[in-house]
Amino acid sequence: MADIKAADVMKLRKSSGAGMMDCKKALIEAEGDFDKAVDVLRKRGQKMAAKRADRESSEGAAIAVVNESNTAGVSIVLGCETDFVGKNDDFVALAKELAAHALNYNTKEEFLASDFGGVSVADKLVEQTGVVGEKLEINDFSRVEAPFVGSYIHVGNKIAALVGLSAAIDGAEALSRDIAMQVASMGATTLSYKDFDPAFVAAETEARIAAIEKDNIELGRLGKTLKNVPQFISKSQLTEEVLAKAEEAAKAELTAEGKPEKIWDRILPGKMERFVSDNTTLDQEQCLLDQNFIKDEKKTVAEYVAASNVEVVSFSRVTLG
Repeated sequence: MADIKAADVMKLRKSSGAGMMDCKKALIEAEGDFDKAVDVLRKRGQKMAAKRADRESSEGAAIAVVNESNTAGVSIVLGCETDFVGKNDDFVALAKELAAHALNYNTKEEFLASDFGGVSVADKLVEQTGVVGEKLEINDFSRVEAPFVGSYIHVGNKIAALVGLSAAIDGAEALSRDIAMQVASMGATTLSYKDFDPAFVAAETEARIAAIEKDNIELGRLGKTLKNVPQFISKSQLTEEVLAKAEEAAKAELTAEGKPEKIWDRILPGKMERFVSDNTTLDQEQCLLDQNFIKDEKKTVAEYVAASNVEVVSFSRVTLG
């Protein structure tokens, strides 16, 4: 049997991330040949990966990194099977190392095929499956490029977000982090209501109204307050004609309440604001710029950003699961 030195075991452990005993066993099997020992560990990883191919990798770490010039950022999700492994320091370190490497690539496919310490990223994941004993895979990959890119990683590496700004203004780092935090917390899917397809909005309106009406049947049976049934759900539906009719309805309501016309200008803005709010729930849920800013709900994200004379041009969000 070959003389296995502690230094060789440590070298293999540093190279592979495998445990000390696994490295020693691999070196013994390879009769002290380092390259063969690496291959032994890799083959073990392949066998382990094949056995666990049908497992869910819904835990892990979501990591976002930005280049030194803040002009490009990448976020990835390194998935594993359990929360225990996902919180492991070595696992998180690997996720960060992979994310930094991912900055060099535009797509997930390019990234997985790229060289990472002498093997492809895809093969490295297979190798590490043998090390940690769980299925590992890249569950998400997103890249953002802009004149200034900022990032935010939610506590526990559960969500990572990137935001691109139209200019590298003073305070861009803090501003982009605030908006990235908004993206992570509120889960926007698009920048503005202007991005929505009309057919999607129409179908979503019908579905939401039906759901509320169904809920109201049960609430009425229980004698509880009924939910407001909106006419619309997005600003994309609030044409000048719709707003004019809403204003006329508000004036009729004020007349019926006996409110003198001389004070209408103090009441109407609030009523119209309420009408818009009640009829733009889709925007508030899915459109980043139309959401209330989490740090000051008196402002929309668009209003917060506009105060700095800059625009949000892109964003991305990756999450576990």
